[in-house]
Amino acid sequence: MATIPLTKRGAEKLKAELARLKSVERPAVIHAIAEARAQGDLSENAEYDAAKDKQGFIEGRIQEIEGKLAVAQIIDPAALDAGGRVVFGSTVDLEEEESGDAVTYQIVGDDEADLKQGLISISSPIARALIGKEAGDVAEVQAPGGIKRYEIVEVRYI
Repeated sequence: MATIPLTKRGAEKLKAELARLKSVERPAVIHAIAEARAQGDLSENAEYDAAKDKQGFIEGRIQEIEGKLAVAQIIDPAALDAGGRVVFGSTVDLEEEESGDAVTYQIVGDDEADLKQGLISISSPIARALIGKEAGDVAEVQAPGGIKRYEIVEVRYI
């Protein structure tokens, strides 16, 4: 199986979610199933069905997170030295050429992407256009409204 790139912060978030699922969510759903079972006839017990569905979701998510962490390649952006090039984990200040709008993105793994926080997935079109470029370069991105051109103002490893 291929490795999954994660930033140090992304790996810590996944580990925290895993711990919460195992120590809080799993015991709560087991208790809910036990209570529903105590009510008697399970064939028409909506609480039992709902608790079993939730248990299936929790167990599936636990397996998914454990699998991702097992093959994760954890990258600390602060320890990178890519010679000013845009790489996974780097934070990039951009200026759109047409509008002059300035934006800042950090390139992260698929699981930790959140555009509202300026975190873009390594597999997104804009990240793929930026990888390997450095300050002063222009990246062309195919957007729904046509091609957008971004000038790379600064590349940081924070």
